[in-house]
Amino acid sequence: MRILSLFLLLALAACDDGPVAANVPAVIEDPKSIDEDYPPGVVELGIDSHGDRMNGHIYLADGAGPHPTVVLLHGFPGNEKNLDLAQAFRRAGWNVLFFHYRGAWGSEGTFTFNGAIDDVASVLSFLRDPANENLRVDPQRIALVGHSMGGFMALHGGARDEGVKCIVGLAAANFGDRAALANSDPEALEGFRQYSDQLIMLNGFNGDTAVAELAEAGVSFDNRLLAPQLTGKNIFLIAGERDQAVDISVHERHMRAFLDAKDIHMTEWRLDADHSFSWDRIKLAHEITAWLDQTCR
Repeated sequence: MRILSLFLLLALAACDDGPVAANVPAVIEDPKSIDEDYPPGVVELGIDSHGDRMNGHIYLADGAGPHPTVVLLHGFPGNEKNLDLAQAFRRAGWNVLFFHYRGAWGSEGTFTFNGAIDDVASVLSFLRDPANENLRVDPQRIALVGHSMGGFMALHGGARDEGVKCIVGLAAANFGDRAALANSDPEALEGFRQYSDQLIMLNGFNGDTAVAELAEAGVSFDNRLLAPQLTGKNIFLIAGERDQAVDISVHERHMRAFLDAKDIHMTEWRLDADHSFSWDRIKLAHEITAWLDQTCR
């Protein structure tokens, strides 16, 4: 018991240097009791998006609710799914819906970046549909939490949806920067093309289609231009100083653009971390959960 108590104290102490710096017991403690009529659970989902079915699931929080709900958005291609964070959010009383975009990881259809933005809107509509009230979702309290490309999707999805008031971007990518590679860094663009060619979990997608879509989208994929549409929203951007996939400079450009905008409520946090925050998972869970609880309930 002494060893366990010491471990818990050390884990909590490790979370004292973030922007919220609040200890959230639910991150590392199972619930002491559950609602026998409405216990926590997992429901498998098939969500329609423009005629294709996306696979996913929702972690249901304890109790009848309705509960605030996180839509958890994975990156490119989605090897890191951040489901440890989902479990922490659920223990803190949040439902968490995780899904795969069209054409990704077995979901029907063809994967595209524009299509994935539309998929976020489809999921938000699904959660607000009265036919899905069995999922115990409060439609007025839905937050978007995305990692890497998922951060890009969270910003674009939140900008397009007035009802989303809270957005979290972990190492949020900016595909407007990628689009600019065609002119500024042909070697880096070729590396992106070659990497995209390897992603067998993305149906109908390859290096050529990826580069072509970025070129066509151009500046419309620049997150910084979303600032007017993000007015009144709460945004928490988290970056890793050692990130080699989304350089810290991308985070810095996001912050400058959003801080210069009117009435965007910004919080940022920088960690000595890699792209997946591989050695900061408990700390990450504490800070995001605390921010969600304090800002978005």
